[in-house]
Amino acid sequence: MDEERALQAGRLFGAERAFGSAENLIESELVDVVHVCTPNHLHAPLALKALDAGLAVICEKPLATDAPTAALMAERARDAGLVAAVPFVYRFHAMVREARARLADLGRISLIQGSYLQDWLLKSTDDNWRVDPAKGGPGRTIGDIGSHWFDLVEFVTGERITKLCAQTSVVVADRVTSGPVLTEDLATIHFATASGALGSVAVSQVAPGRKNRLFLEISATTGSLAFDQESPERLWLGGREGSQALVRDPMTLTEAAKPYSPLPAGHPQGFQDCFNSFIADTYATVKGEHREGLPLFQDGARAAHLTDAALQSAKEGAWVAC
Repeated sequence: MDEERALQAGRLFGAERAFGSAENLIESELVDVVHVCTPNHLHAPLALKALDAGLAVICEKPLATDAPTAALMAERARDAGLVAAVPFVYRFHAMVREARARLADLGRISLIQGSYLQDWLLKSTDDNWRVDPAKGGPGRTIGDIGSHWFDLVEFVTGERITKLCAQTSVVVADRVTSGPVLTEDLATIHFATASGALGSVAVSQVAPGRKNRLFLEISATTGSLAFDQESPERLWLGGREGSQALVRDPMTLTEAAKPYSPLPAGHPQGFQDCFNSFIADTYATVKGEHREGLPLFQDGARAAHLTDAALQSAKEGAWVAC
């Protein structure tokens, strides 16, 4: 970025100052928090530079294009005592917090299954920098959307995935703009958790008609629950004697979910509300307050580790410990 373009953007958005580079901004001593929202290959160098300057950081996932670098970033943030957050924003749906609270009363988890399906890269004319491994990293669909699903699983269940087996597929072999495709369009992954629960997930960016369907269902001893990100106001609760759809209502939600239900029942909340809550909790944490469930760099490093494990499994055709 050159300074003139930065000045133009600054005028457009009403910014008081503009800088010719991210490095100049970080070194200016005029900011407290840096948001890294660049292509993936730039996340690590910019976030590390900000941490070295003593700044809090919000960095998009993946933290880095490989797990060791992501782990280094988490270690650097922890050692510096700085707030460093990752926008795994689906944690901030009120009904996700409700699911997490209710699951604790359902007994031992036996099965975890779901999907994350999109269609925005379905056609050969569809393209994006994420398709290029030099910018997006070696794992596209797994790292881009699978990371959200796995983070949600471990957050809601409190379980750690201990081993997995993955298969990947390139459906659109060539794209008009960028040519041969070297990263996966879809993947299926089987896994097991530390307690012995079994699970499976399908992730795809070439599923016709599916725009952003993140779906998660969990079966336990006395009941099941399911959450669909495209219908975020509802949580399905299943039992042997009957099932119900619980609709978001701050008057009836658990204490864990109420802070993420600012609107009265009947006033729909969605993705933007999640993102707003994530930013609010991050900045509250920067100010010294505590916010339960804020996704930090350690969670981003965990997602990068699972992504690398899935890619290794697909390459070797074997189960991989994680």
